[in-house]
Amino acid sequence: MSAQHALPTPEDVADAHIRIADSVRRTPTILCEPSDLLSVADGPASVTLKLEQMQHTGSFKARGAFNALLAQPVTEAGVIAASGGNHGAAVAYAARSLGVRAEIFVPEISHPAKQARLRGYGAEVHVVGRDFAEALEACEARRAQTGARLLHAYDQPEILAGQGTCALEWVEQAPDLDTLLIAVGGGGLVGGCAAALAGAKRIVAVETQGTPALNRALAAGEPTTVEVSGLAADSLGARTVGALAFEAAARFGVESLLVGDEAVRDAQRWLWDRMRQAAEPGGATALAALLSGAYQPAPGERVGVLVCGANMDPTSLA
Repeated sequence: MSAQHALPTPEDVADAHIRIADSVRRTPTILCEPSDLLSVADGPASVTLKLEQMQHTGSFKARGAFNALLAQPVTEAGVIAASGGNHGAAVAYAARSLGVRAEIFVPEISHPAKQARLRGYGAEVHVVGRDFAEALEACEARRAQTGARLLHAYDQPEILAGQGTCALEWVEQAPDLDTLLIAVGGGGLVGGCAAALAGAKRIVAVETQGTPALNRALAAGEPTTVEVSGLAADSLGARTVGALAFEAAARFGVESLLVGDEAVRDAQRWLWDRMRQAAEPGGATALAALLSGAYQPAPGERVGVLVCGANMDPTSLA
């Protein structure tokens, strides 16, 4: 792998942490009350939620977008991206903040609320293809015409380094955590967090049964193509996990779990009923592993759960 496409180092993530500090929110954590977690077998010592759905544009993606835009100059052609919605919103928001032109390609499965958010941030939006892979293909063809700089949703070193700042911030806020549960789509977040911590914390990657790209890759020993479907497909529905994320997961011993759509829906309801926090299906997927028993913490284990996306129709929580 060339240096240009090398996995970010902890130092790269630390640099990104400083670079984007004035552009992103330091999102809060919440320590769950024992009464909120009666369904969790044996009872961990603590469960701390990191509320990254409160980040600009409703997801952690703003971290990577700002880092990529601030790390090097952008030409008048601007930036271009393909996204299920959250990455596109982050790129559009960061581009508007920095006075840069943005063009975003989203698949037909992207939620209309996400498409509206993109347009609200001033991006030129194209709805193309049935899933992320087809939107990315159209995006790359357009980039060849315009010369715009591509910001890949999850397989670009600057993007991973930006996403990894979430882990640095998290362990500053809750340094005693033993295990971090993190949802996975294309893998930019889990890859960035694994690169940032370099094995210092146990990381468990959580995907839905309909979006198992990392799970299948780890089983096969290399990235492999999967069919995507289900409740969280709009945000977690990468057909193939990113090469950088796979490298990080394999190098730093990231574990992998799958959960069903009903467990994800239950986690969304739990977040709203117990915490009054709204999260889209992909954003609640890591919590679903804990609440459903797919992940069973050891007695006394201190568990952190990343809640990482809030771009959905809030009436769906009623």
